[in-house]
Amino acid sequence: MVVSRVGHDDLGDKLLGYLEQKGVNTQWVQVDEAHETGVVLVNVSNRSEVTYDIVQPVAWDYIQLQEGLEQVVAGSDYFLYGSLAARSETSRNTLLALLKVAKRKVFDVNLRPPHYAREVLEPLLQQADIVKMNHHELTEITGWHQPYTDERTAMAFLREQYAVQTIIVTRGENGAAVLSAEGNYEQAGYHVEVEDTIGSGDAFLATFLAHYIAGKSYPEALKQACAMGALVATKKGATPVIPREAVSQLINS
Repeated sequence: MVVSRVGHDDLGDKLLGYLEQKGVNTQWVQVDEAHETGVVLVNVSNRSEVTYDIVQPVAWDYIQLQEGLEQVVAGSDYFLYGSLAARSETSRNTLLALLKVAKRKVFDVNLRPPHYAREVLEPLLQQADIVKMNHHELTEITGWHQPYTDERTAMAFLREQYAVQTIIVTRGENGAAVLSAEGNYEQAGYHVEVEDTIGSGDAFLATFLAHYIAGKSYPEALKQACAMGALVATKKGATPVIPREAVSQLINS
């Protein structure tokens, strides 16, 4: 299921229709009469380093703590949240309330200037069981405390500093790494022709979690996630259809 908020407009209707078509439960997607559906302006002049202009304020800045929502989250095995949802006070308060009751929490860090601040981000890190960030975000967050030139040392510092069980760091075309109590694992990147990187990080995390929750090893989850993220980057847009055979073919190539 998805917890969010859209405007009472054509974009909101299209988004809800798209989610329902994909089989996503939209019961907890609220409809806002006062604010428009969120939009993001994307600059793909550099296909490997896409930049975003995330319009504010929009409907998802005003997600309410609806009756019954806490019970639904408390009954879910995993709760995935992102830092952008905390940029406004209303949605941030709702998120913090849900984090109090969530069982296992997965934090997807998205440092998009100017939509974050250390004092907002650190409580979200402290709540997380699993954190995913990219290598630029790792450098920035550890820099709040002390600079590190070694990635593994930086990951170990953050894991201890915020009492996080598992930290995942993506490196773009250079793959990804995981640090947990079980050890450190790394996966090299897959070389592909990049169309744009929109949605690659989300595809990576979704694939990683799907395999992790299914009981696969960290190396296997990383391998599958890196391949999926790479394949999404070969297509335009955030949600292309990627056949499982394509993932297997890339891994075995």
